Amino acid sequence: MQWKMMKPARVGGLDLRNRLVRSATWEAMCDEGGHMPRELLDLYEQLAEGGVGGIVTGFTGVDGDDRWFDGMARLHSDSLVSEHAELVRRVHARGAKIMPQLALGGYWPKGAADPVEVGRMSQADLDRCVRMFADAACRAQAAGYDAVQVHVAHGFFLSRTVSAARNRRTDAYGVTQHGRDKLACDVVRAVREAVPELPVWAKVNCSDFEPGGLVPQDALVLCEDLADAGVSAIEVSGNGTSRGGVRAGRGEGYFLPFAEELDGRVGPDVVCVGGWRSPQVMDQALAQTGVAALSLSRPLVREPGLPARWAAGSDAPSACVSCNACYRTPGHACIFNLRKVGE
Repeated sequence: MQWKMMKPARVGGLDLRNRLVRSATWEAMCDEGGHMPRELLDLYEQLAEGGVGGIVTGFTGVDGDDRWFDGMARLHSDSLVSEHAELVRRVHARGAKIMPQLALGGYWPKGAADPVEVGRMSQADLDRCVRMFADAACRAQAAGYDAVQVHVAHGFFLSRTVSAARNRRTDAYGVTQHGRDKLACDVVRAVREAVPELPVWAKVNCSDFEPGGLVPQDALVLCEDLADAGVSAIEVSGNGTSRGGVRAGRGEGYFLPFAEELDGRVGPDVVCVGGWRSPQVMDQALAQTGVAALSLSRPLVREPGLPARWAAGSDAPSACVSCNACYRTPGHACIFNLRKVGE
C-alpha cells in the first residue's frame, strides 16, 4: 500500500520526500559548550537514512549562559558552525531536510548567577533576547540548514512569556494575549529579517495544562500573531506532551483537534505531533483535515527506520509502547533497544 503520508509534499516552505517530520527530541548528549559528539551526528544520520522527510534537531541554545537543561546543543558562537555544517552534510546526503530548533530555556543577564523571568527584564534585556535568536539563525544559515524553528512551547522561555500565568507585565509586552505574544513575534520578525532565505517555523503549545496558563483560545491568538509575524509553519504540541498509554488506534493524535481548528484560522502550514503510532490513523488524519504533516518523536527513538518501513508498504504500527523510559536512559535512547545491545 502507498500511504498518503509517504508521498512528497511541500511543507512550510520545504520540499520534503514525505509528510513525516522528526519532532525535536532532547538527546542530552552535548557538552557544556554545546559541542556535539560523534554519537549524536551518527544518530541524526541514522534518522535521515531511516526515511523521515524532515528533521527538527533537539533544542539548540541561542545563549551560551543558558543552563536550563544539561546536554543541549548550542548555536551561540561562530565556533560551533563547522560541526553543525557537518551535521547538515550528513543528513542531506541521506535525502532529508533539517532545521535547528532555536531555543532559550531561561534568560541569564550577563554576569547573573540566576535566570530572570520576563517580568523582570529591561528593554535592553528584551532586545538582547531577540538578537540572540537572530544571530543564532544567521549561524544556522551559515551551516547550511534548510529552515529554523523557534521554540515557543514546553515551558521554555518564550512559552512562558506568552502565558498569563507567567507573564504579568503591564506594558506592551503583557496585559493582553497580543501583548504577551509580542516578544515571540519580535523574535520571529528579527529572524526573518536576518535570514530572509530560510523558512521560519514555530512550535507552540495548544495548552499549558496548568492553572492560569495558555488555553486553546489563547493559543489560537498566539498562532495568528505568529502568522502575521511571518512563520511558514506551526507545529502544534502542548506542555507535558509525552503521554503514556498510547497504542495503535488508542489515544493517537491527541493534539489533532486543535491542529485542525488552527488550520482553518491561519495561512502557514500546520504540523501536528502527539502520539502517532499507526499508518492507518495517520493517513486518515491527513486525508480528513488540512494538516500538512505529522511529526514523531518517541516512535523514532524506538525505530529510526520506521518511515522507510512504511514507505516499503508495511502496515504494522510503531513498536513504541509510550513507556517514557527514554527520559531516564543515557542519550535518551529507547530502553528496549538498550536491552538488545546488552543481550
